[in-house]
Amino acid sequence: MFEWATRRALRWAHPGGTRGPVDADETRPEGTGEGVYLPSYWAGYAHRSGFYSRDFVHQLPAAHLLGLDEANLTMLKCFAASATKDHGYHPVWAFNFDGSYLSLDYRGPDDFVREVPAVFELVEAAEAAYRWTGDRSYVEDPVLWAFYRHATGEFVELHGGGGPVARGTGGGIFQGTATYNELDGEPLAEAGDGIAAQYRAYLAMAALARARGEDGEPYNRAARRLRDHFARFWGGYGAGQIRGYTTGGDPVTGWGQENSFFMPLKGIMPAGPRNEAYLDYVDAQASGPGRPPNIEALTYLPDLFFRNGRPATAWKWMREIFAARDLPHVAGGRNGDYPEVAFTLVGQVVEGLLGVRPDAPSGEVTVEPALPPGIDRLEVSGIPVGGRRIAVRHDRGTTTVTDPGPGVPLRVTAIFADGSR
Repeated sequence: MFEWATRRALRWAHPGGTRGPVDADETRPEGTGEGVYLPSYWAGYAHRSGFYSRDFVHQLPAAHLLGLDEANLTMLKCFAASATKDHGYHPVWAFNFDGSYLSLDYRGPDDFVREVPAVFELVEAAEAAYRWTGDRSYVEDPVLWAFYRHATGEFVELHGGGGPVARGTGGGIFQGTATYNELDGEPLAEAGDGIAAQYRAYLAMAALARARGEDGEPYNRAARRLRDHFARFWGGYGAGQIRGYTTGGDPVTGWGQENSFFMPLKGIMPAGPRNEAYLDYVDAQASGPGRPPNIEALTYLPDLFFRNGRPATAWKWMREIFAARDLPHVAGGRNGDYPEVAFTLVGQVVEGLLGVRPDAPSGEVTVEPALPPGIDRLEVSGIPVGGRRIAVRHDRGTTTVTDPGPGVPLRVTAIFADGSR
């Protein structure tokens, strides 16, 4: 699985200076011309000549692991620079590989695809990239910093309708949808994936502000207020859990795919019986009648279950995704031709099964093995953390971290199943 995923993911990368078509899509396979590509990689449908914000943020950790840091920073800057006041501080949804807007998804400043969770996930992704790389550009670049501030400030004020939750219009993707779930067509003003991503963005912004030497506590307070709001107004148990509100103010329950499983994924739902029951519900729905038809929606499930201490369930979903790689994708081609499949499997091996949690700016790394029954030993070498490359091995209850390079070594903390360190 890992070998297939690494080879496949690297096939989607473009070195800077590559020439290729722009504005290519299913209706114009040859595109409308040729451009000089930025350092970048496919993040979205492989028959389109561009990268999408939603896919990009989910692929970013694996892209780092595969040596694509220049592409990560370049692509993030594209999104950040496009989140202007004229765009309502929404980043443009998709870019050609040369940095121009992908015309299929952009018709004008008031008529382009925009989905609320992506705004906040870009902030979270930036903080993750900073932890992996220690690159000060993520906290010092003025375009990036302006984007983070707008996303967690003016964007919420502009789209919050006087409340604490950033809202969509209840219309389609070109009107500004509240959710990543484009399939249900529900008139949601607020969605579970939107509020959950907003919560994580506040926490990420607190960390980025501290790294910059500024006060991060206002963002921590914003995260607490939003979590308190969620606890008060987004109640329920299992299938009765509220996962959104319509434009008319009515709560929505039941299965909503992304707007269901992002709530426990992002941690806005507190640990405890309610969260555990909802994890059971998500697994049952995705395994049965609610199974998303698009493989890219399933790629979040391993992350969800790893982050909630269920490695066996996470590994089940990794195997299902890998096993489906040669099956037809709903939009054409094979599932394995969707770049997110390969990228996320790479990240889930290292961040999930190995449990590697980097803090490159502090010269630290934490490892917490999450090997499910059936995997007794796992080792990955060459894992980049800052300027170091480490090897991590878990072997029948023993964890070994090797830092073979010269210079100041990383400080390593290993967390074991009994909670000891």
